[in-house]
Amino acid sequence: MKIICVGMNYPAHTDEFVPLMEHGFKSVSEEPVLFTKGDTPLRPGFPFFIPDFAERFDYEAEVVVRISRVGKYIAERFAHRYYRDVTLGIDFTARDLQKKLIAEGKPWTLSKAFDGSAALGDWIHKDELGAPLEALSFHLDVDEKTVQQGNTRDMLFTIDRLVSYASRFFMLKTGDMIFTGTPAGVGPVNIGQHLTGYLADHRVLDLDIK
Repeated sequence: MKIICVGMNYPAHTDEFVPLMEHGFKSVSEEPVLFTKGDTPLRPGFPFFIPDFAERFDYEAEVVVRISRVGKYIAERFAHRYYRDVTLGIDFTARDLQKKLIAEGKPWTLSKAFDGSAALGDWIHKDELGAPLEALSFHLDVDEKTVQQGNTRDMLFTIDRLVSYASRFFMLKTGDMIFTGTPAGVGPVNIGQHLTGYLADHRVLDLDIK
């Protein structure tokens, strides 16, 4: 199982992300920015325990699709055939560590791919969402206050484009997941908080921070 993630896929998040880096980070890309996480995601119902190797861990709420059949070099017009289930996930980021790694010209891996850095909600079939996946609203609440909200129509690269693009580099297999990018509003988590995530009107994610 692979977890493929997309960076800077929402313009508003890109605007807030680049100042966080403070080191001349280039934000504009003509192709999707991909990175991977380890195969140790948090399952629904499990808490996120804040690690001790960084000072700040940020939530990044993202629509996640799960690959349902094997594919390689998938044409974009056929990409919708390769996934059925969708959820909301959290791409946890060790932000201060990420800033340090970028400043040193090193890969992001330690700040993005640590154990438990991908939290998952409950899966829902895309046909049951009540909204087209190309215009799907979603939001994340922290302690019942909305901190992030987005809509997939604002993506720089559509889900089908991401599936097609990723398949150029990776053999997509059943069970692989693609985190499709986060909108504006990322912020740090603290012990004792409770995160709740929604796809349209469907509450799919409940997560305690410990």
